[in-house]
Amino acid sequence: MSASPEPTSGRIDELVDQLRTAIVQVDPSGRIVLRNSAAERLRNSHSGYLIEEAIERHLERALTGIDSDETLEFFGPPKQVVVVHTSPLPGGGAVAIADDISERRRLDAMRTDFVANISHELKTPVGAMAVLADALVGEDDQETIQRLVGRMVFEAERAARTIDDLLQLTEIELGTEIEAVPLDAASLMQAAAERVRHSARERSVDVCMSESMSPITVVGEPRQLASAIGNLVENAVKYSEAGGRVDLSVERDASAVAFTVTDEGVGIPQREIERIFERFYRVDKARSRGTGGTGLGLAIVRHVATNHGGSVEVSSVEGEGSTFVLRIPNPQPADPTESANRSEQEVPST
Repeated sequence: MSASPEPTSGRIDELVDQLRTAIVQVDPSGRIVLRNSAAERLRNSHSGYLIEEAIERHLERALTGIDSDETLEFFGPPKQVVVVHTSPLPGGGAVAIADDISERRRLDAMRTDFVANISHELKTPVGAMAVLADALVGEDDQETIQRLVGRMVFEAERAARTIDDLLQLTEIELGTEIEAVPLDAASLMQAAAERVRHSARERSVDVCMSESMSPITVVGEPRQLASAIGNLVENAVKYSEAGGRVDLSVERDASAVAFTVTDEGVGIPQREIERIFERFYRVDKARSRGTGGTGLGLAIVRHVATNHGGSVEVSSVEGEGSTFVLRIPNPQPADPTESANRSEQEVPST
């Protein structure tokens, strides 16, 4: 059996160039003899000058025979974390390896938040039920019994909602092929408004639906779209101040149908907008606990948009309110004469 041919120097350079890790090699005089594509991309990032300075500084140390490491954190946006390691080479010269671990750090933070929040969301109602059950032992007063049992039912439903939302999000995240059908867009938005009508009255929030000039058809999976739109409207009411207003509208252009939900609520700090679609992420943890909910709503919205090849956009001013726009691709050109009877479908409940 013949031996495999040794890889040529050019071939090695090609392989190194395909690596996602940035590599910079210098000769004994400090002259760069190799810089792969990942290193070029890192140098051209928003923090490129500072990363390049760190690599050069550590390469100088490596040329004196000293290994060195440094973790660089840049708060962006976007936030970036780069680990730089340099070592002397046996034949002279030195090599620097720079690894952008920003995505890894982000996923670690999401995992930590997920564990902490799901533990809280399930432990709180389960713990409350245990306390309420203990209070029922030996209780003879029927009014007190009814009150405690009612509270136990409430806490049980709270835990069930968390589990249901988790299961729904897991199903949506699988990204399986959806069975899209024509739906009446205004009916989807109107159904979402009706589901929050009671809570809106309790908070003295007006939910106003704009009247579309013509029927609009959207093509999508009924339950997913109903869930996404419902979550946007529910959030808008939940974070509105008493006496506030939530405006709902549906519009269509040549490329997409847009479901727009605008509130006059607390708003979202700009530094938080990148993370609000993560599971369980809460901008204001204290306020979010008070308003209730599982913290999964916007994550569901984002995945529904992705599954439909669409997008969800947000603009917000802290203390003034927020606007969310769910855009679902429109496979047909806008036609003001489109018949509502042809497109209208039953809107599922969530």
